[in-house]
Amino acid sequence: MTTSNPFFEPSDLPYELPPFARIRNDHFPAAFARGMADQLTEVAAIGACAEPATFENTVEALERSGAVLGRVRRVFFNKAATDTDEEIQALEVEIAPLLAAHDDALLLDSALFARLDTLFERRGQLALDTEQLQLLERHHTQRVRAGARLGPEEQRRLRELNAEIAALSTEFGQNLRTATAAAALVLERAEELAGLPEDQIAAAAANARALGHEGKFVLSLKNFSCQTELAALDDPALRERLLAASLGRGVDSNGPVAVGLATLRAERAALLGYPSHAAWEVADRTAGTTDAVEELLGRLVAPAVANAEREGAALAEAAGVAEIRAADWQYYSERVRKERFDLDAAALRPYLELETVLHDGVFHAAELVYGITFTRRPDLVSYHPDARIYEVHDADGSPLGLYIGDFHARESKRGGAWMDALVPQSHLLGHQPVVVNNLNVAKPPAGEPVLLTWSEVHTLFHEFGHALHGLFSAVRYPLLSGTRVPRDFVEFPSQVNEMWADWPEVLAHYARHHVTGEPMPPELPARLREAETFGAGFRMVEHQAAAVLDWAWHTLSADGDAPGADEAEAFEAAALERYGLASAAIPPRYRTGYFAHVFSGGYAAGYYGYRWAEVLDADTVRWFRENGKTIRESGEIFRRELLSKGGSVDPLGAFRAVIGRAPELAPLLARHGLDG
Repeated sequence: MTTSNPFFEPSDLPYELPPFARIRNDHFPAAFARGMADQLTEVAAIGACAEPATFENTVEALERSGAVLGRVRRVFFNKAATDTDEEIQALEVEIAPLLAAHDDALLLDSALFARLDTLFERRGQLALDTEQLQLLERHHTQRVRAGARLGPEEQRRLRELNAEIAALSTEFGQNLRTATAAAALVLERAEELAGLPEDQIAAAAANARALGHEGKFVLSLKNFSCQTELAALDDPALRERLLAASLGRGVDSNGPVAVGLATLRAERAALLGYPSHAAWEVADRTAGTTDAVEELLGRLVAPAVANAEREGAALAEAAGVAEIRAADWQYYSERVRKERFDLDAAALRPYLELETVLHDGVFHAAELVYGITFTRRPDLVSYHPDARIYEVHDADGSPLGLYIGDFHARESKRGGAWMDALVPQSHLLGHQPVVVNNLNVAKPPAGEPVLLTWSEVHTLFHEFGHALHGLFSAVRYPLLSGTRVPRDFVEFPSQVNEMWADWPEVLAHYARHHVTGEPMPPELPARLREAETFGAGFRMVEHQAAAVLDWAWHTLSADGDAPGADEAEAFEAAALERYGLASAAIPPRYRTGYFAHVFSGGYAAGYYGYRWAEVLDADTVRWFRENGKTIRESGEIFRRELLSKGGSVDPLGAFRAVIGRAPELAPLLARHGLDG
């Protein structure tokens, strides 16, 4: 090994941006090997220290460990998600169990745990500040939850389980990528796409060329069930084909993998002393107990279903049929919206051009609320030509970090939208944040504008909320940085940020016709707000259905009640029936075969968190609107008391510091029209 490997030393680029121009695939194996070896040596030295345990020589030393591994890990998994190839996929399969074993070695190191345990027992005598105490408690809790108190034989089995779970999670993600690509619809003629706007037809043609289908049209699938094109395609048979392709992907390849993952997770939970994986997960989240989650899910089912049934009846009437089909729901929803609210979703798109939405909407809102500004840095090289880099400055002009936006779909990129930190903020290490936002917006032919749907606009604002959580982090220790908060809290700040998409002052600033520059007619936003509650029943039911599927899979116990390897679909159907969410017309937002959030994305037993966090979000939006302060004053409070804190404080305590009380459910019910 030589220092020519770009991961062996800190980057000398601004903000320690990874030196992407120098990184090659063959750098990863050596960097992983050295990174894991270095960290094991560092941790062994902490455990073997002859001096009595102190916060500095144990906890802070642990926070400083693993620099090489941290750098390569973050870059590698960003590449695996955004620009993979066969070499990267093979390495991902190889490295996943090795990393699981490495993480176990750190979490189950007996000498290190003994020192942490001693400090934890004496924590009241150590004169630690709030963040130091939180850090000590997190490190100790992580290890107890990971099995540090188990006996040798139990730990041996635990390590085996973790390696198997890591391997299956990787297999699920790779199977899904393959299945999604294979399920894309290849069409011969543009006429088959009647109803789609011209720019989307052009994008389908460009997609076909990129995938080797010159002269044809390809509709690639997004990662959720009801594809956006269903709202516009005039051909009912094509709508049916598109939905069937979406719902059927991953059934054969990932059904057995999901069963395997759920079974292994249940066994691990039992080994750790919990009745289910969900119980183990929720014990370390803001919900606290499975009963609290089930109460929330249960309270929302009945009003959501009733609202969806009213919507379905209106759609059936519009379609002139007795009952609406799933493939037709979105199509007739658009027609009812036009009739009731004189609102055509397609008519919005010319006013929602990506660059304008980003600069005059997302960035403008951030300046309006928080005072920060963004400057393009074309001199800095990103990991893909589509990913552009911006430098972020605070209101006083001081440098804050880097923001990378990667908004287009491509064959080498996984589906969905997400945020990552390539460099997490830390005062201890002197790191300012480098954060990434990913979307999967279809790329049109060269020179054509990228026109967004209203849903894609909200997604961009949402993911940028995660980016702000990372950019505003102002903590000392890496473990507590940015979005490293409980899973059922992490979506809260991002969901709050969605409100700026249709905040009148912000909307007026970015919603302009991409050709004429004319502002969106004032009646359109008004109609949009009026129409928002129509469709709330559908959205709530599809989301609740996905949440209860996740919950059903992860409340399995280890006593033999898991389905067989070929019974994933039957298990799914029974779970939806049991929770009162079995609907032929409204499929879950994600079915088991492509539920990447929970089987390969870290959200296992956590998809409820979107709804849990929305309780906090809806309450906070009301606070912004009604607290009597300016937007800027409110933004400073939200940033200071919550966004900047990362995981350094109790999350619900941070919420109370902003709002002044515990959260209430009423604003969420009102948002979805479920309070009547």
